[in-house]
Amino acid sequence: MKKQIIPITDEALDITRRSFFAKGALGLGALALGDILQGTASAGTGKALSDAAVQSVMNHVPKAKRVIYLFQSGGPSQLETFDYKPLLQERNGEQLPDSVRQGQRLTGMSSNQSSIPMAGAQFKFAQHGKNGAWVSELFPHIAKITDEISIIRSMHTEAINHDPAITFFQTGSEIAGRPSIGSWLSYGLGSINKDLPDFVVLLTKSKDGQPLYNHLWGNGFLPSLHQGVKFNSGKSPVYYLNNPAGVSGKQRRQMLDAWKALEHHQMAAAVDPEINSRIAQYEMAYRMQTSVPDAIDLSDEPDSTFKLYGEDARKPGTYAANCLLARKLAEKDVRFIQLYHQGWDQHDSLPKKIAQQAKETDQASAALVLDLKQRGMLDDTLVIWGGEFGRTNYSQGALTATDYGRDHHPKCFSIWMAGGGVKGGVVHGETDPFGYNIIKDPVHVHDFQATLMHLMGVNHEKLTYQFQGRRYRLTDVHGHVVKAILA
Repeated sequence: MKKQIIPITDEALDITRRSFFAKGALGLGALALGDILQGTASAGTGKALSDAAVQSVMNHVPKAKRVIYLFQSGGPSQLETFDYKPLLQERNGEQLPDSVRQGQRLTGMSSNQSSIPMAGAQFKFAQHGKNGAWVSELFPHIAKITDEISIIRSMHTEAINHDPAITFFQTGSEIAGRPSIGSWLSYGLGSINKDLPDFVVLLTKSKDGQPLYNHLWGNGFLPSLHQGVKFNSGKSPVYYLNNPAGVSGKQRRQMLDAWKALEHHQMAAAVDPEINSRIAQYEMAYRMQTSVPDAIDLSDEPDSTFKLYGEDARKPGTYAANCLLARKLAEKDVRFIQLYHQGWDQHDSLPKKIAQQAKETDQASAALVLDLKQRGMLDDTLVIWGGEFGRTNYSQGALTATDYGRDHHPKCFSIWMAGGGVKGGVVHGETDPFGYNIIKDPVHVHDFQATLMHLMGVNHEKLTYQFQGRRYRLTDVHGHVVKAILA
């Protein structure tokens, strides 16, 4: 939780400057620290960077104003979703040729298999939209919006296990501790709505699968006011937000004012910019006591909305309800909205399990795009759908006539994007006929991140933060904008 930086007194400012030059940066970029200490952050926008500093990291007018990222945790199989491979069906049960595998490593879960038989998808594919994009029968609703989305079939990553792979997508590093995408955008662009967080996280309730850790939406070494705020389903969406029994709003305000005065006194003595972050977070929490209940209230939605998203949207915490809530938060100008839906890690019983996952996500994902479009919001809202890696074209474990599983595969997988400056009706990239290697237009995770930043108007090479003597950025020292999918 966060708010604007609270300016400090001239006396404290002098102490802060002396301390800064005496002690060095100590984890703060000089530009960001200068903005914080001089009180140049805008009280209306909650920016960590001044307007001039923001302009320095932007190289064009942004296409997207906000992002809704529908993260499918576990690694959805591209071969049952958006990458049609009839050759696998023709050669179902045959051994994966060495010429295709090319000595690439396998995970410990399938590397000891005596047999690695290729497994064709047990679902039908058909072409949809003006450009004839192939989409599985599992996704009839997404199939109807192919003219609105750009399918990238040539994603690839280095990570072969879940937590490093998800962490890589969200922070640009396989090792936890770096700022997440939403935190970078909050830091670089600031807030649009001062009464709600810049960065909100929604998790589908009661889902099993790979665990989701707080570092995925953490601020890393950025000031803590830029961390993601997780909203839960139910009457108390944010932990510890409500006043304790017997404490009125007026008493809470008096307490915060007294506490803030003490913190300013501490700031003058200790010269710790994180104190300002704490003040901002408490102030944001105070305002959220009234703004959050309104933002998550779906009672005023007409029946036609629930028909569009599906009846699950009436059940708080479901994927469908979270997609609808994401649209409401986007209307409230939350900058970055991250949904996580677990359950895509299908090492066995894949046909049954992936059908259930598709049933839970297909209609609501498509509905979100359609809903944004009918409200005139799709042009400046970037929607992303995808997981952390793909799945193997061979079966993990026994392959039968009705059942198989797929292991992790980082060398190629599919995601899609819509709105926010992305071309509709585009299929970008190509994998080989076996669905194992990329043969055209590869897109690395850092390329994806650079493209996302570009659509938000940010030059990914310029938005940096100095920490422990080095300037860091989301894309590390890599990343190229995928211009072919830009409108």
